[in-house]
Formats: sequence, structure tokens, C-alpha cells
Amino acid sequence: MTNLAALAPELDKQAIELPSWAFGNSGTRFRVFSTPGTPRDPFEKIADAAQVHKYTGLAPTVALHIPWDKVDDYSVLRKHAEDLGVALGTINSNTFQDEDYKLGSLAHRDDRIRRKAIDHHLECIDIMDATGSRDLKIWLADGTNYAGQDEMRGRQDRMHESLQEIYARIGENQRLVLEYKIFEPAFYHMDVPDWGTSYAQVAALGERATVCLDTGHHAPSTNIEFIVMQLLRLGKLGSFDFNSRNYADDDLIVGAADPFQLFRIINEVIVGGGYGNPDVAFMLDQCHNIEDKIPGQIRSVLNVQEMTARALLIDREALEAAQIAGDVLAANSVFMDAFYTDVRPLLAEYRAAKGLPEDPTAAFLASGYLAQIAADRVGGTQAGWGA
Repeated sequence: MTNLAALAPELDKQAIELPSWAFGNSGTRFRVFSTPGTPRDPFEKIADAAQVHKYTGLAPTVALHIPWDKVDDYSVLRKHAEDLGVALGTINSNTFQDEDYKLGSLAHRDDRIRRKAIDHHLECIDIMDATGSRDLKIWLADGTNYAGQDEMRGRQDRMHESLQEIYARIGENQRLVLEYKIFEPAFYHMDVPDWGTSYAQVAALGERATVCLDTGHHAPSTNIEFIVMQLLRLGKLGSFDFNSRNYADDDLIVGAADPFQLFRIINEVIVGGGYGNPDVAFMLDQCHNIEDKIPGQIRSVLNVQEMTARALLIDREALEAAQIAGDVLAANSVFMDAFYTDVRPLLAEYRAAKGLPEDPTAAFLASGYLAQIAADRVGGTQAGWGA
């Protein structure tokens, strides 16, 4: 697959969902910096997200976060998105900012608080019905900071019972996607710290429950592509949250810290039948603290596209022949030759053929959109995390 004619049909299969929250003010636990033109409501977030799709053709859907993106009428928000050429995607729940959830949510010992957390997820499903969304993505901050703080087995049991009730409300064409994270905000143990725990929980729920793999949510030196392979093999990889990390959950632009890791991950997606598969969603989950939001998202989706193109260029026949022969260096050379291929000219040609700008970032910056929203979005409260 060395020319555009061969590569283009495969590239056409790619779609990367954007997170609405990436367009608001976000950052570290120490400071959130504001920027001119930051969206003040979900409608403006979607307008900014639509710019990414306009210039890249890669981001046709936008994920919402509840309650950050609550509106009075979701049919109006849905129509707004469609008018801008995008659709509403995954609905993300939030049980990590309310005072009640200090010691947990779906795993909490207090029946009232657990009931509140369950009801929040049922509300999210109602929103899915109104927006036409397929996936309910759950990330839980639940866990403990100290040994003896709570009984870990009981927390797993309560979480399972809570998830069962939520799953029972999921529609036939909807899915529950359970994310995991090794640490933070809990530092002794997280109730869903790894892919195995997430897999155990969703496997107990049913076939419409899957795992979300966030690329920043692992211990150092973890072989993430092995996890990708295993979850695909088990039929339980529901979605990715793509970002990049140097140390922990840095939420940087995907591919920024380790492009080779991104290449290896996408290779396993392709090998495992996850690429172009609607049951394996490509999504971004990252924050832009010091860089402009829209160009940051453009860079991210282009990085994913570039590493996808490189992975598609792997000579599979030569690779398999070397593997069968036990030729370690030849097999690695085939792999590395694809990784080192500069596909940027090929992708520029591909975009031009589709009526897209060859350089999406330059075209966006030349459009004047950033200056326009800075002038228009004066007053009100900018959307953000409130840190």
C-alpha cells in the first residue's frame, strides 16, 4: 500500500470524536488559564469543534460531558450540531466534582449518595436518547487514599450493583463504556485502576458493556499495545481516549510525547480488526492549558491520521515471512521502515483530492476565526473546569 490510490479507501474509514471540554479552559490542579474567545456554553463549544472537522474532515462527532454540557433542550443542541456539519457523540458522566462524592459515588457506602450517582447516570441515558448518542462513558474517581479507609471487596460489589442498574437502562442500540485509571484522585487504590478490573466489571454486565482505554492512564513502561490486542481479542475494546503523557495523566496532544507508541497502538488496532470498525471508537480526551484549543485539536487528529497512514504502510507479507523465519532484525526492519516513512506529502495530496486544505492548521489560522470569536465572545462566564 505505497500510493494514494491504495491508501485513500483505508484513510476514508477514519473518524475521531472530539471532546467538548477540550475547547473550554482547562489545565493543572494549580492553575487554569483563560484565553480570548473561549466558549461560554455548549453551543459555542460545538461551533469550535465543527471548525476542526471543517479543515480536517476527521472529526464528525463531538462528545458531551454532563453536567458541564447541560442544556434545556437537547434537540436544539442536536440540530445546532447538525447545522454545523457534525453530530453529538458519547455522553460522559461526572461523579467527581460534587461534594457528596468525596468518598466515592457508585461504590459509596452511603445508600443516598450511591442512589444519587446512579440517578445521574440514568439522566445521562435520557440525554443519550435525546441526542441520538450511542455510548455512555463512565470514569469513576472512586477509591481510597489510605489502607484501612474502606473495604475494597465491598466497594467492588457495590460498584457492580450500581453498574447493573445503569446497564439495565441502556437501550438495545446503546453501550456502556467503562474507563479505568491507575491513580488520581485516589492514591492508595482506585476502584477501577486497570483494564482487567474494567473488563471484569463489564463482562459481568453483558455484551453491550465494553472497556474504554485512555492512553494516559497506565503505569510507566506499560505495554499499552498489548492491552489493545488483548481487549480486541476478547471483543471488549469499546473506545480509545487518545492523549499523550510524559509522566502520568498529562492529557497532552496525542503523539506529542511518544509518536512511536501511537504508531504501535494503531498497528495493533489494524491487526486486531479494530480499524474502521464502528464498535471501536477513536476519541480524544485531552486538555489545552497553554496552547490554543482549536489548533491543538487539529494537531491531535492529524497526528492520529499520520500514524494511521504509517501503520497502513507496513508490508504485512514481508513482516509475516520474517516472523515465520524467526528473523528478528528483518521483522523489526519492516516495522520500522513503515514508521520512518514521511507520509505528510501523501496526506496533503489525499486532503486536496477530498477538497480539504493541504495544511489544515495554516488554513484555519488564515481564516480569522480566532480573532472573530475573541471579538464576539465578550462577557459571560467562560466554560472550564473551575480549578
